[in-house]
Amino acid sequence: MHRSAQRLTRIFACAAVPVMLVVAGCSSDSDDSKPEGSSAAATPEAKKSPTVAPAKFTKLPDPCESIARKTIEDLVPAAKSKSGSAGRSSDADSRGSCSWNGLDDNGVKGSQYRWLDVSFLRYDSDATLAVSGEQRAKDNYAKEIAKAQATEGAKDVKTAPAPGIGNEASTVNYKLRNTGEDFVYAVIVARTENGLVTLTYNGTGYAGAKNPSSGDLTKDALKAAKEAVASVATANK
Repeated sequence: MHRSAQRLTRIFACAAVPVMLVVAGCSSDSDDSKPEGSSAAATPEAKKSPTVAPAKFTKLPDPCESIARKTIEDLVPAAKSKSGSAGRSSDADSRGSCSWNGLDDNGVKGSQYRWLDVSFLRYDSDATLAVSGEQRAKDNYAKEIAKAQATEGAKDVKTAPAPGIGNEASTVNYKLRNTGEDFVYAVIVARTENGLVTLTYNGTGYAGAKNPSSGDLTKDALKAAKEAVASVATANK
């Protein structure tokens, strides 16, 4: 009996071996259940760069040639230099300015002083910020208007739209006392695609001469602003 029991124990032990091997085999299969060629950590897809429309205008006109010589003669009689005085710029394709000034002396009838300035700003599209040059110009258009409205010492500030100039334009009128005289100002801020044009025109009367009316000054400023805005498109043809 003792021998029979030992024999049965050996038989059961041998019979259990294949079962354990099968179980071990099933466990191994479960570890290899991932598809062939798959990695432990999936690589995320590369983010695509945002598409931004290119800026329409790639350069600016010569500011001192952006307004017709005849217009300069009408707005700034006796201008010191009809060619204008160019402002300094490290990048003429992105910013530039020019100014004219003169005193029309009429002797005992008094004198008229006029000062005209035109400045240009151009904005490129920025793919890293996902913003177009046109949108950047729109944002800064509002800032330029606010800057004119906030001129230190300005009185009777009035702002109105100026239709027919570029994509959008506004007029800012005010009075400013300077060097003991009351100056009348007309500032035109206009946007043309991705470019901004700011034209400032002011004047005063000396030695008893009357100051120019705000209406007349604005009319002349609008004429010059239209020419300056049109010069941007001409420069990019």
